[in-house]
Amino acid sequence: MAATRIQLMSPRNVRLLNVGRNELLAGGGGGGGCSLVRALTSSPALSSSSPGRALSSLSAARRGLPKEKMTENGVSPRAKVLTIDTMNPTVKKVEYAVRGPIVQRAVELERELSEGIKKPFVEVIKANIGDAHAMGQQPITFFRQVLALCSYPELLKDSTFPEDAKSRARRILESCGGNSMGSYSASQGIDAVRQDVARYIERRDGGVPCDPDDIYLTTGASDGIVTMLKLLVCGEGASRTGVMISIPQYPLYSAALAELDAVQINYYLNEEKCWSLDISELQRALDEARRHCNPRALCIINPGNPTGQVQSRQCIEDVIRFAAKERLFLMADEVYQDNVYADGCQFHSFKKVLFDMGPEYSDTVELASFHSTSKCYMGECGFRGGYMEILNMDDDVKAQLSKLVSVRLCPPVPGQALMDLVVNPPQPGEPSHEKFIKERTATLSALAEKAVLTEQVLNTVQGIRCNPVQGAMYSFPRITIPEKAVKEATDKGQQPDMFYCMKLLEETGICLVPGSGFGQKEGTYHFRMTILPPIDKLTILLNKVKEFHQKFLQQYS
Repeated sequence: MAATRIQLMSPRNVRLLNVGRNELLAGGGGGGGCSLVRALTSSPALSSSSPGRALSSLSAARRGLPKEKMTENGVSPRAKVLTIDTMNPTVKKVEYAVRGPIVQRAVELERELSEGIKKPFVEVIKANIGDAHAMGQQPITFFRQVLALCSYPELLKDSTFPEDAKSRARRILESCGGNSMGSYSASQGIDAVRQDVARYIERRDGGVPCDPDDIYLTTGASDGIVTMLKLLVCGEGASRTGVMISIPQYPLYSAALAELDAVQINYYLNEEKCWSLDISELQRALDEARRHCNPRALCIINPGNPTGQVQSRQCIEDVIRFAAKERLFLMADEVYQDNVYADGCQFHSFKKVLFDMGPEYSDTVELASFHSTSKCYMGECGFRGGYMEILNMDDDVKAQLSKLVSVRLCPPVPGQALMDLVVNPPQPGEPSHEKFIKERTATLSALAEKAVLTEQVLNTVQGIRCNPVQGAMYSFPRITIPEKAVKEATDKGQQPDMFYCMKLLEETGICLVPGSGFGQKEGTYHFRMTILPPIDKLTILLNKVKEFHQKFLQQYS
C-alpha cells in the first residue's frame, strides 16, 4: 500500500518526504521530520481523505494563521508552563507605588547622566521612599560597633571598641546557636531579644506588663503585617474578609490585600483637619462594606504614612471603642513612634491606651502592634529587623501563628540583633551613652527642622497646600492640576498626578511619588515626598518643586 501511495506522489513531495525521513534517521529534527511526514501523508496525493484534511497540509501562513515560532534548528519551541495568562491572577493585581514607574525612570536617568547624556539637571534626587541611609543619614555608631563585633567576634579582642558594645555583642552571640550570628534562631526569634523587647515595651508604656511569649521578631514590620493578614483572610463571596485601611495609605496594605484576594475597605482621613481620623467616617465605610463582605480588621498607621499626622489620645480611645463595638481585630502600625516633631503632639501606643481604658477593653480587644529598625532615628532599612506584639489572641490561633512563622525558619539574625540594640541602647553611666544620645538627638532634631522647612516652603507656592508634618518622615501636599493638564494626562492613559510627577522628574531630576499610588479623594491630587535628604539638598529639592509648579500652572492654565 505504501508503494502505491508513493507512486501517486509528485516528485516534489517525494523529495520533501525524504527530507523528513532523513531528519528522523539523523535524530536532528527533534520532531520536525515527524511533522513533515504527517503533513505530506495527509495530502490528497496519498489518500482519499476529506477536503478538510487536504487543507491541513497547507502551511499556517497560507491558511491565514499566525506563523509558529521556530528555534534555530527548526523545532517548534515548547510552550511555557508559566505565562501571564496562567500565573496567579492575584499577583497581577498587586501594585506598589513607591517603587513603580517613576522610580524605574529615575534609575534610567541616573544611568544616562553617568554616560554623559545631557539633561536639564546634574543629579537625580530621590525623595520617593523612606530609606534614610540612602538619603545620607548616618548610622548610630554603637549599633554598628555591636553588629561588627557580632559579625566578626575576633574584634572582641580589639581595645578600640568600648566595653558596653563588647558586652552587648557577647550576650547576643551567647544567645545564638554555636555562638554565631550565622546560625538559625528560633522561628519566633531569639529568646533573649524577645525578653529585651518586652522590657522595652513595659518602660515605654509606663509599666504595663508585656509577656515575651507575645513577641514575634519579624523581617521588618512588613513581614509581621502580612503574616497577620494571612491569618485573618478567609471566606468567599459575601463572606470574604474585608480589611479597613486608611486612605491615603501605605501601599503595603493594598498590595498584601490584593495578593491575598481580600476586600480592601477604604476609610478617608480628613485632610482639612490635618489628616485626622473621624469615627463617623469609619462607621460609614464599615456599614457600606458589610453589604458585600465580612469586615474583620481595622488598620491604623500612627504616626501616619504618607500623611505625617500624629493621632491624639482621644482619637485612639475612640478607635478602640469602635473596634470593640464592631468586633474588629486592631492592627497598629507604630514604626514611626520616635518621629514626632510638632508642638502639642505626642506618641501614644495603642497598647498603653488600651490598658488605661480598663479590663473591659484590655481583656477583650484583639490587637497586633508593629515596630521596626527601619525608621525613627535608626533608619537601618537593609537589616530588616522588627517585631510584633499580639494581645488577646485565641490560643489555638496563636499555635497556628507559630506554625506559620516556622515555615520561613527565622527572621534575619543580624536584624534581630539590631532590634535588640534599639530596645536596649547604652544606659546612663555606660561608655557609649553620651555619644549615643548625641547622635540620636541630632538625627531627630534634623528631621524636625526639615519637617518645618518642607511645610513652610511648599505653602509659599500658589496651587500647593501642605499640612504640618507632625511626625513620621513624609509630606503629602495637595496640588492643583489645571484641567488642560488633566486632559493631556488622560489622553496619555495616565493619572494626572502621575503625569505631573513624571514631568517633574524629566525636567528637574526630582523623584516623588504621585498621590494616586496611595489613594486620595476623587478630584484631588497629591504627591508624597520624604523629608530625609540633607538640609541643603532638601532646600534645592523644594525650590525646584516650587519653580516647576509655577511653570506647570502657567503652561496649562
